[in-house]
Amino acid sequence: MFRTALRNVFAHKARLLMTVLAVMLGVAFVSGSLVFTNTLSDALQNSSAKGFAHVDVAVRASYQDAEGDKVGTVPELTQAVLDDSARVPGAESALGVVGGFTAIADRDGKLIGDGFSTLGGNYWGTEDPRYPLVAGKAPRGEGEILIDSRTAEHSGYTVGDTVRLSVNGPVLTPRIAGVFTTDDGTVAAGGSLALFDTPTAQKLFGKPGTFDEIDVKAKPGVSEAALKKQLDEALPKGLVETTTGGELASVQAEMIAASMSGMKQGLLVFAGIALFVGTFIIANTFTMLVAQRTKELALMRAVGASRRQVTRSVLIEAFAVGAVAAVTGLAAGVGIGALLRSLMNAMGATMPDGPLVVTWQTVAAALAVGILITMLAAWLPGRRAAKIPPVAAMSSVHAAATAKSLVVRNVLGALFTGAGIAVVLAATTMDGSDGQAPMALGAVLLIIGVFILTPLLSRPLIAAAGPVLRVFGVAGKLARQNAVRNPRRTAATASALMIGLTLITGMTVMASSLQTSIDKMASAAIKADYVVSMANGNDLSPDVGEKLRTAEGVTATSPLRNAASRIDERTEYLTGVNGSVFGELTDLAVADGAFRIGGTDVIVDEDTAKEHDWRAGSSFTAAYGDGEKQRLTVAGVYEGNDMLRGIMVDNATLAPHVSEPSDMLVLVKTAAGTSDAARDGLREALGTNPAIKIQTKKDISEEIAQIFTLLLNMLYGLLAMAVIVAVLGVINTLAMSVFERSQEIGMLRAVGLDRRGVKRMVRLESLVISLFGGVLGIGLGVFFGWAAGELMGTAIPTYELVLPWDRMALFLLLAAVVGILAALWPARRAARLNMLEAIKAE
Repeated sequence: MFRTALRNVFAHKARLLMTVLAVMLGVAFVSGSLVFTNTLSDALQNSSAKGFAHVDVAVRASYQDAEGDKVGTVPELTQAVLDDSARVPGAESALGVVGGFTAIADRDGKLIGDGFSTLGGNYWGTEDPRYPLVAGKAPRGEGEILIDSRTAEHSGYTVGDTVRLSVNGPVLTPRIAGVFTTDDGTVAAGGSLALFDTPTAQKLFGKPGTFDEIDVKAKPGVSEAALKKQLDEALPKGLVETTTGGELASVQAEMIAASMSGMKQGLLVFAGIALFVGTFIIANTFTMLVAQRTKELALMRAVGASRRQVTRSVLIEAFAVGAVAAVTGLAAGVGIGALLRSLMNAMGATMPDGPLVVTWQTVAAALAVGILITMLAAWLPGRRAAKIPPVAAMSSVHAAATAKSLVVRNVLGALFTGAGIAVVLAATTMDGSDGQAPMALGAVLLIIGVFILTPLLSRPLIAAAGPVLRVFGVAGKLARQNAVRNPRRTAATASALMIGLTLITGMTVMASSLQTSIDKMASAAIKADYVVSMANGNDLSPDVGEKLRTAEGVTATSPLRNAASRIDERTEYLTGVNGSVFGELTDLAVADGAFRIGGTDVIVDEDTAKEHDWRAGSSFTAAYGDGEKQRLTVAGVYEGNDMLRGIMVDNATLAPHVSEPSDMLVLVKTAAGTSDAARDGLREALGTNPAIKIQTKKDISEEIAQIFTLLLNMLYGLLAMAVIVAVLGVINTLAMSVFERSQEIGMLRAVGLDRRGVKRMVRLESLVISLFGGVLGIGLGVFFGWAAGELMGTAIPTYELVLPWDRMALFLLLAAVVGILAALWPARRAARLNMLEAIKAE
């Protein structure tokens, strides 16, 4: 039986090629995902570990929890703490660290980096072991900085050049005193790092005389644990915490692994989809191969082979096919991993240097996935072939499915479909994350149910295409009959395409609906012409708001300023605004009371009011961070959203209690409205600052739309793998169908159907099958998009379903193109059959 199985594999090399390709693509995706994420994780961890080479123990401030009316605080790491750290017996040196966001403009005035990877810090003394100088000297005073070598290389800056930069708003123009190298992971990944001398850094980052962290280096022969113990005994108890360099590296490695885990899982999900689609092709292929060898298997049974041996022979074939596909897929996956790394570098998301990582787990996963998926998909056809009685098999090449099996299949499919719809509908009534798991379960049940019912659905849906197919004459009529001749095969082929289009359509519907809801949210909540904010989302300096208030053409401004307070023994953030003009800059619907902000009158969003059981006229006591208390009155309750929410209080009321004010953003209204001239005027008033964004409501929506578009394009690219596998399935099915119908095609040629007619027949059959899968996929995708939207609508009040008809039409056209392209080779093969040899074929 083993020799027979291997002979069958080599006898059907061409027929099994598509199966090998389908499995290989799935395995390549799995192994490529693992190689890429392991390589990136290893490179980031190695780079991070180098960053802790000069740290044996790190001293950090310990957060003091809020109690009673006191707001939670973080103690300051003063020069005294630094001196105490340096004096412990085991310390060789102690270095104070301070840093934060620092935006550097390139020679064209544009921000270097993406705003979240543009950092600044302090250079310690005349020499800093963390940052070896490759040119120039240490910076002195506010007029000098150092920049990293990567930024210098990409921007073209050299020692002596003047750069424009900003930390929290005001523009600075220091001179480059030197260039340094660093193993900082952010810089290695395409960010920038600017260094000031320590007093300047402390001043710019709002920490005069204090540090974010103190890094202590141990003397030779002193262990990290011993140094940590000495520091714990010498420093204030409860106010600071110490961590060894090894622990820091370990925590950083865990954080990197965790961040990579999400990416890895996401990529593996799409690999799983491609493999799931591939199982249809494998099952289809082995079903057809077994059907073609029915008499051969029956003869084997007649001469003594058992059912188990017949099934085993089919599984041996599957093992051989799966092994070949797994090995080639693993090799292709290593190439995909290397390609993804190169693509990231080419797109500007520079990865740290490091070798390509291929672990034994990756090899084992690739082999296991390829072989097991193939054998599982081939098991059912092999079992079905073994159950056919030898006498019945010898008398009939194709054994039709019994009425009982069809009834069982349809009942089972109806149960799965009904259960899936019920669970999905139930999930739409739940709140937020509570409904995610039930909805995922319902989606799986529904897809399985529709797949089981697809043979039943194929007849009426394909019959609906009959009037159109009649236009093509005999070829069209034959194509429709061929498409419904073997409903199971048609269903399996169409289902492969259905899965991919279901996911693509569902995500497109969700993205379109979310974008519309965000547009509505922005237009409904903001009447200001411009929203001014930092490029990385950090807080602005109050100077920005002052400059905007006095800028030419500005009629109204309001900074939004956060301050922590204690209300009812819980921490609540108050949002300071210019109460006199805030109503002109926003359009917040009032649910109760009046929209009035000033003095002790505040407005509160509905969620906060509900949590505290407040209504218009309610009063409460707020304990500020400086220890002062004040009685405030709720003048009105408004409908909040993701852009504007919380307790709004007048800045004049809040200012005396905030020692270091900073603004989240500034709302601006101008006499000229949203015009290029008005925007240019605001930009000039702020000194053409690279760190600051000046956006209209349309700009905010487009920025969010770009994120959605980028995510969608990435998902389309990943799901393209599943579509490619589905195309292979259509090609495979048509090729097998042509082979099975060789005699029939020969007879048709003999009675007058020319080669062009044969090609048209095969192409139309492929087109019908593909459109059938496309219609099912788009229908399911719209349903899932609606259901997911209903779930998200509980958290987004402005959410509404938007059906992107143009894209759905494009997806249906894509299904048609898939059908036409997939039919090219099978149609050509059918047309080239020798009619006399085909008629004689069994």
